[in-house]
Amino acid sequence: MSSLRLFLPVALITLLMTSSCAKEQPTTEHETSSEEASTATKQQAPPEQDKKATQEPVKKAEPKKTVETTPVPYENPLTAEQKAAGWLSLFDGHSLFGWESTDDEINWSVKDGAIIADSGPIGSLMTTVPFTDYELVCEYRMKTGGNSGLFLRSQFPPGDIATECYEVNIADDHPDGYSTGALVNRQKPETAVERKEGWNEFRVAVNGPKIEVQHNGLVVLNYTSDNNVAATGRIGLQKNAGQIEFRKILLKPLNLKSLFNGKDLTGWREVPGSKSDFKVENGEIHVKDGAGFIETEETYQDFIFQSEAISHADELNSGFFFRAMEGTEENPSNGYEYQIHNGFEGDRSRPNNAGTGAIFRRIDARYVVANDKEWFNATLIAFGPRISCWVDGYHVVDWVDDRKPDPNPRRGLRLEGGHISIQGHDPTTDLSFRNLKIAEYPKPPQGDE
Repeated sequence: MSSLRLFLPVALITLLMTSSCAKEQPTTEHETSSEEASTATKQQAPPEQDKKATQEPVKKAEPKKTVETTPVPYENPLTAEQKAAGWLSLFDGHSLFGWESTDDEINWSVKDGAIIADSGPIGSLMTTVPFTDYELVCEYRMKTGGNSGLFLRSQFPPGDIATECYEVNIADDHPDGYSTGALVNRQKPETAVERKEGWNEFRVAVNGPKIEVQHNGLVVLNYTSDNNVAATGRIGLQKNAGQIEFRKILLKPLNLKSLFNGKDLTGWREVPGSKSDFKVENGEIHVKDGAGFIETEETYQDFIFQSEAISHADELNSGFFFRAMEGTEENPSNGYEYQIHNGFEGDRSRPNNAGTGAIFRRIDARYVVANDKEWFNATLIAFGPRISCWVDGYHVVDWVDDRKPDPNPRRGLRLEGGHISIQGHDPTTDLSFRNLKIAEYPKPPQGDE
């Protein structure tokens, strides 16, 4: 009798667990999803590989094992037009998600909707991912006599600002004339810059070797590099002297190339065995039924990818696979997956199937931003082992794959290039995609991640 009593509850629990997994895509052969799922709630920082600063002596921050993911109020400063155009919000207004400090002794924090620091050594708070060509908007406030700056295309921590990265200075006075609006050790402002005691705004366009700086709506600098040694890198907020505050940090990636001509599926191919119906209608890729995939003919390694998408019914399942092995009938989707699923339990910080912008089976989205039956903009950055995802410009995932290397991303870390594919998940699939585009990263300087 005792054996029977034990068997019945175990059988019931097994049945319930099997039912709860019904929404997930079947695990492929050799995938160790149960072991890897134990890390799915962690937002991890990569092993430290960046170059040491030559700008000034700094105490290097220890690599962070996790990034705080406590739910914060959802706040998206982007307009509907900015979301559709692919703008990203780099600061959520409540936390330092997506940022890391070059020195743990600097008291970076968030207060009244702004990033603030006023004590500790000289150092920077830097984005966890790099950017190449972009338009950047940033508001700042600094008291008279302070010193700060914006680092562009920088390593972690910043290197030599004359040869390895760029710094837009924030300083009322500078011994060599590189005051507010200058590119330090490169070019001084073309006109005198008047800084208000309250909030001021920078608009910086970084495009190939050219940099344009606007301050409070006036163009104060146009610079062209002779050799463009800093072709890509992180954005940094500097704490130098006095109290500095930053808010409304927005970025629009530039120079992405189209992956879809709006007329046909040139550049794409159907994966063998696909049961999905992919058609081009009204300048959009419309997919129904499934399971099935189309994939790019070309492969991509480190890149920023953007697309608009819409689900035509509630809680439909789809996704973008990337760094994927060539699809076959037996293994159609061996890649990382940017999940598309807008369902949630109770509140939007609790996705019921990982959430749009999740890396499926690896890490959930921290917030379900998109709504079914409405267009949203998806942004994906893959750079080395770091993967970051935005939905309508809101940062939902910042994850580092620290598994052992494996050619199949379902089993381990894949740094090699791979295909990008669009998924038709099941017979209920009914989604559309448009404005698919991508920009590959230039090879990073030796020593950077």
